[in-house]
Amino acid sequence: MTTPAARGFASLAVHAGQEPDESTGAVIPPVHFSTTYAQDGIGGLRQGYEYGRSGNPTRTALQAQLAALEGGAHAFSFASGLAAEDALLRAALQPGDEVLLGNDVYGGTYRLLARVLGPWGVGLRTVAMSDTDAVRAAVAAAPPRLLWVETPSNPLLRISDIAALAEIGREAGALVVVDNTFATPALQQPLALGADVVVHSTTKYLGGHSDVVGGAVVLNDDALAAEVGFLQFAVGGVSGPMDAWLTTRGIKTLDVRMRRHSENAASVAAFLEGHERVARVYYPGLAAHPGHELAARQMSGFGGIVSVALESGEAARRFAESTRLFTLAESLGGVESLVNYPDAMTHASVRGTDAAVPVEVVRLSVGIEDEADLLADLEQALQV
Repeated sequence: MTTPAARGFASLAVHAGQEPDESTGAVIPPVHFSTTYAQDGIGGLRQGYEYGRSGNPTRTALQAQLAALEGGAHAFSFASGLAAEDALLRAALQPGDEVLLGNDVYGGTYRLLARVLGPWGVGLRTVAMSDTDAVRAAVAAAPPRLLWVETPSNPLLRISDIAALAEIGREAGALVVVDNTFATPALQQPLALGADVVVHSTTKYLGGHSDVVGGAVVLNDDALAAEVGFLQFAVGGVSGPMDAWLTTRGIKTLDVRMRRHSENAASVAAFLEGHERVARVYYPGLAAHPGHELAARQMSGFGGIVSVALESGEAARRFAESTRLFTLAESLGGVESLVNYPDAMTHASVRGTDAAVPVEVVRLSVGIEDEADLLADLEQALQV
């Protein structure tokens, strides 16, 4: 019988943290809704549980699952991706520290750093993170405390060299954080490539069904993990038991879902690349993508997000509002296909900054529906 550490990814996704219930043998562990726990005398905690904010068995199981999938020693589950990012940033930074951030990242991350932590005294610089030489020069000019890497990036799908950036960060004494939301651990393992910390919006592919909001931090460093764990407890941005259970349930099918997402996205990208009304397609699976070879090396698949540039902002808006199978909505990573207009939706908060998204760009979260139906929907929307 193989040990858990020796099991493959799909097996870990199904079984890590998911031992059958000891008292009943239930294959699916129960959801623990209790907010408080009986003590065997004052301070006599059963398995360390005393209050729902400090610990919950369902959340513990999810955290074991997350750590196993990312190959980390510690994992922490939060009520949202931004809550996870906030806890990590406050654990790692002090006023006067600086973050070097990619200039093509999720708008909420930029907003958190610029408008919440900025007034607290945290500095922020942006750089083309996919340009390793530019990052090296920026770090040499003024070493940051933290290097924030998002690859593939949101929404332009730029690919950054995790191993090279980890080396740059290590030499400068900077913490290297990778947002692995788009790739997921099914396709990319940042810790194995040298990163210090992985963060996720588990709302997206890990949950996978557009029915739960959550976030995660995964890392190996014991001291930093203790700080993140303290903030999880002291600030209280924890995932509730039902949220944790829904995320765990979603993760169990992550491997097969990511395969289907990637297959459908590749077909969508190829279709759009050859379309007369499309100016440009952003997808790392295309040979013409500038990060294609790097993505092929550090990822086991190219993911389910495709971004596309139309001839104008007006055309992009019209296209986004004309799909029928693709639902016009924010977020991504669910089994259903979504279309998003970043400039006015997910990235509206970064208009006028280095992280602003071109007005002609539309982002597609390609779901697991039938390929032919997806292509037919895009074709009719492009003809409107």
